Amino acid sequence: MANLHPGKKLLDNQVIRFVFSAGLGFLVDISAFYLFYHNLLVEKQYHIFFLTVRNYSLSFSISFFLGVMVNFLITRYFVFSESQLPPYKQFFRFVSVAFIGYFANLGVLKLFIQSFQMNPVIARPAAALSLFFVSYFVHKFFSFSLSLRHHASERSNPAGN
Repeated sequence: MANLHPGKKLLDNQVIRFVFSAGLGFLVDISAFYLFYHNLLVEKQYHIFFLTVRNYSLSFSISFFLGVMVNFLITRYFVFSESQLPPYKQFFRFVSVAFIGYFANLGVLKLFIQSFQMNPVIARPAAALSLFFVSYFVHKFFSFSLSLRHHASERSNPAGN
């Protein structure tokens, strides 16, 4: 039974839960990116309305959206479940942050591919990992509205009394 205690301690750590949540979203994102880039969107460019979009940008857009959906659900129910915000506000805030993150990721992805000549399959996870730590704090304090004061009171009163 003593072996359960370290695992429970890890699961009590919000940062560890966030890493797990982001990791699952990341796996969905990267797997979908690979699938779309190598198997479904095999043309170099696509013409969508009046835009010409490269296959890695289109693959990234679809995979990013899928990863965000998975990440939101896990983060809402497993990481920041104590948030008092209504779910629709959490979702709106989470997607707003993800929208900004989308352009940050796309910019880093294009930089890695076009300037550093990285393979898109390697550039995609590198771009995502380069922005990971910022997202924890933005989601904690903005998307789920958990202040430092809330976090401190939770530590001093873990039973919620």
